[in-house]
Amino acid sequence: MKKLFALRLSATILAVHLSVMLFAQGVITTPRVPSPAATVTQTIGISTVTVKYSRPSVRGREIWGALVPYGYNVQNFGAGNQAPWRAGANENTVIQFSHNAKVEGQSIPAGSYGLFFVINKDNTGEVVLSKNYKSWGSFWYDPKNDLMRAKITLRDIPETEMLTYDFINDTKNSAELVLNWEKKQFPVKIEFNIDSIVMANASDELTNSIGFSAQGYSSAANYALQNNTNYDQALSWINQAIAMNKTFATLVTKSDILQQMGRTSEADSVMKDATAITTENELNNYGYQLLNSGKQDKAIEIFILNTKLHPNSANVWDSLGEAYATKGDKKNAIINFKKSLSMNPLPNVRANSEKFLTQLGAN
Repeated sequence: MKKLFALRLSATILAVHLSVMLFAQGVITTPRVPSPAATVTQTIGISTVTVKYSRPSVRGREIWGALVPYGYNVQNFGAGNQAPWRAGANENTVIQFSHNAKVEGQSIPAGSYGLFFVINKDNTGEVVLSKNYKSWGSFWYDPKNDLMRAKITLRDIPETEMLTYDFINDTKNSAELVLNWEKKQFPVKIEFNIDSIVMANASDELTNSIGFSAQGYSSAANYALQNNTNYDQALSWINQAIAMNKTFATLVTKSDILQQMGRTSEADSVMKDATAITTENELNNYGYQLLNSGKQDKAIEIFILNTKLHPNSANVWDSLGEAYATKGDKKNAIINFKKSLSMNPLPNVRANSEKFLTQLGAN
C-alpha cells in the first residue's frame, strides 16, 4: 500500500512538473517558493566557477537520512536508476567551469555539468559530475553520463536554514566549493593551472588590439617573469615590446628574464643599455621595487649606481641609506643619511633622513 501511494505521489509530482513546463509560456512570471533560484560565481585567477541551484529550507524537517536519503536511491519515476541527491531543489544543480579544471584531483574539461552529492551515515560522501545537466533533479539521472565521481568527507557546521553554496580557502590556483545545509558541509576542491591559462589567454589577447602596443607585450612578459614561468615566451614578448618602444622598464624586464634563464652576461649587457637611457626617478623606483621584493643587495647596487649617475641629488643618498637600514647595516645607513642632510634636501627627503637617524640613534 505504501509503495502504491508513493507511485501515485510520484506520478502527481511529475504531472505538476509537466504542466508547469507545458503552460509556462501562458502565465506571468511569479516568485519561486519555497526554494528560490540562486547563482554563485567565484573567480580563481582569471577562471570562473559558477553554480546555479535552488535553495530549499530546513523548516524543522529531518534532512539527512530522511528528506535526503543516505546513499544512492532508486527514483520512482523517470529513468528509474539508483541516483545521488540533486544537491539542491527543482532542476539539476549546474556547475560551470570557464576553463579546464581539476575537481578533487580529477581533470574536468571546461563546460557545464550536473552537480550531485551523496551522503552516508558515517559522514562520508561523494561528489558526482554528470554530462547531463539539463534534466529535472535526479529523476533522469543515468550513471552512463557520469564524468566523474570522487569521495569526500563531510564536515559538521552550525545550523544553516537555507541551502547555500559558497567558496572558501581560496589560493592563487584553487578554492573549495562548499554546500552548507542544516548542520552539514559538503566540500569540493577545485583547481586551475592559472599560469598556463594566463599565458594562453595572453597569446590570444596579443593577436587583438592589445598587441598594437608595447605595453601589452611588456605586461605579458612581466607576468611570466613574476610567476617564474614560460621564460622563452616571455623573452620573445619583451623583445617585441622593446622593438616597439625601447625604455628603461622594458630593458630591465629583459635583463631580469635573462638572469632567470641563467644568461648572466647577456643580462648585464642589457642592464648597461638600460642605465644609459634611464632617469634618476626611474632608477630610484626600480631600486625600491627590488627592496620591497626582498632583494636588498641588488637594491643597494642600483642605489649606488644612482649616486654615481646623480651625485648631487640628496634623494638618491637618502634612498641608499634606507636600503642599508632595511638590510640592517647601521653604519652605512647613517653615513648616507648624513650625506643626504648635508646637501640641503627637500623637506620630505630631510624628514625621511632625520626619521631614520633618530631610529638608528644617530640624530
